[in-house]
Amino acid sequence: MQFKNPEILYFLALLIIPVLVHLFQLQKFVKTPFTNVAFLQKLAQETRKSSRIKKWLILATRLLLFTAILFAFSQPYFSDKKTNKKQHTYIYLDNSLSTNTKGEKGNLLQVSAKEIIENAADQDTYSLQTNSEYYSEINKKELKNILIKVKNTSKHLDISTVFLKINNQNKSKINTLTKNILISDFQNTYINKFTNVTLPFSAIKLAASQKNNISIDSVFISNTNTTNFTVNVIIKNQGAAKNNIPIAIFNKENLTSKQSFSIDEDRKKIIQFTIQNQGNFLGKIKITLNDTFSFDNTFYFNLNSTQKIVILSIGKEANFLPKIYNKKEFNFTSSTIQNVNYNDIPKQQLIILNELEYIPEIISKSLVNFSENGGNLVIIPSEISNINSYNSFLKKIVTAEIKSKKKDTLKITNINYSHPLFNNVFSKKVTNFQYPKVESYYPISSKNSSNIVSFENGSSFISQIKTSKSSIYWISSSLNKKNSNFFKSPLIVPVFYNFGKLSFKHTQLYYIINEENKIDIETKLVKDEILTISNSENSFIPLQQNFQNKVSITIRDQHLTSGFYTILKDKETINTLAFNYPKEESLLTFMDINKLQKTNKNITISSSIKDVFQEINKKNEVHSIWKWFLALAIVSLFLEILILKFYKP
Repeated sequence: MQFKNPEILYFLALLIIPVLVHLFQLQKFVKTPFTNVAFLQKLAQETRKSSRIKKWLILATRLLLFTAILFAFSQPYFSDKKTNKKQHTYIYLDNSLSTNTKGEKGNLLQVSAKEIIENAADQDTYSLQTNSEYYSEINKKELKNILIKVKNTSKHLDISTVFLKINNQNKSKINTLTKNILISDFQNTYINKFTNVTLPFSAIKLAASQKNNISIDSVFISNTNTTNFTVNVIIKNQGAAKNNIPIAIFNKENLTSKQSFSIDEDRKKIIQFTIQNQGNFLGKIKITLNDTFSFDNTFYFNLNSTQKIVILSIGKEANFLPKIYNKKEFNFTSSTIQNVNYNDIPKQQLIILNELEYIPEIISKSLVNFSENGGNLVIIPSEISNINSYNSFLKKIVTAEIKSKKKDTLKITNINYSHPLFNNVFSKKVTNFQYPKVESYYPISSKNSSNIVSFENGSSFISQIKTSKSSIYWISSSLNKKNSNFFKSPLIVPVFYNFGKLSFKHTQLYYIINEENKIDIETKLVKDEILTISNSENSFIPLQQNFQNKVSITIRDQHLTSGFYTILKDKETINTLAFNYPKEESLLTFMDINKLQKTNKNITISSSIKDVFQEINKKNEVHSIWKWFLALAIVSLFLEILILKFYKP
């Protein structure tokens, strides 16, 4: 038994007062003459004995009365917790896209939210963590209002982040009982994430009723010509083989073509649509099927056939450049230094200085202005380059210095696979290719440079020097036949191809939500003008950087849904973007949480949200018994009245 006001029990010591009063109370006797003295002595003895019993009974009832009253005011109770301690419950509710599916009781997320509302205690405080939001120190009413509005999101929250937040929160809790509840389907979560977790928590796994899923994995375009192009749709099946599945392709909302397909168990398959070439194509592909997830049955893409990257090569003619910069994707031109049209320089997106002996001052000014306005440069020195001229030019843009030429036969052996230039180029690290070589090279030193490709001695062959607005790619060796055979290496294709592709980020076929997406828009903004991105439901202002002939925008950490978004300048539509959900959300890879108990004894596994909350409420339930003591006091009072009225000694 515990007491809410235990200090009142100190007043029990005052019960000695009525005891003393009863023990030392003086009785006055009145003398009365009787003829039979013997009879009087006997009567007096019997009356005195009965009176003493009555006094002791009255004393007992009064002591019981005062004791019961004191206990009633101290508010005794039975409970597993102390009433001066608060109960705080931390709830992680997984609202990822994978919880937007049917379980035994209905939609996993909606049912979970409903059960939390129904079983959470009114008097407790809560913290709610979802994949997209965090609500701290909220009451039951606030929790209910949030859960009623909770929606699925494409954002992913790592389980380690959840535990970190619980730890930080619990450190600030004083005189508080805490309970941690994780409600998730534990998709793409691995058991090693829980190895060093010492926090006690209850894990509740949400399980879908269906165990098979067909999704649109990705889309690519091929066989493009003046009349047609082919849309290749990669379908992924997780589960049993399926037959006669309808699939359709739309241009905006207009049906363009449809067919049906069959797919084997746990396989991928490419479905092709031949579409008439009609300029821009806002494609939507839709599968009609009732499976585990519905969000991955629709895929959006935007085909813009007019986008080309403009590249100018100044200097000696290089036969390999026109082969790499094909007419389909690039608008490539070359010019000698004497025939450069300076008015065309600001219109370029990449300029290659190919084996110039020196950089004239007049072209240097144009190139500096080009770089300061976001244009990228590729510099390939000549075997007889004037180093002072090159350094004079570079100092106007970056802090870098080209050293004197070194004559040394070196192999090109090291590739920086993590550099953005080689994204999606290699499936694995290559160690056995035929190394190209150079006969001489110009070392460069710069604080802002990063190696892309290096020689066998560790010095840089190709490096990137970043400015605040652009990049300069320095190739330390001349690429003519006499000095190097790099132009014969397969590595030259992805290097120069990506020099071009990274110089201007045209809108892609589609983008993946939650990834950092950078896009360049060919437009000019005057002062205070901005670009906005919107669809039919919402609008936002992305991060953007304004240059002379373009605006670079960055999209990240936005609450997006799959579909088309328009880029607006005022109310004018400049471009359209297609966004799709991450394909990781479609995986039927779920952790077996029953294995967690083998690795951590502080983990409690449950299949029911209701059971977990009922257990919390039961432990925190307070059984007050002050009313019983008050009733006892009233009974004691009645007993005293009865004794005084009816007990005659």
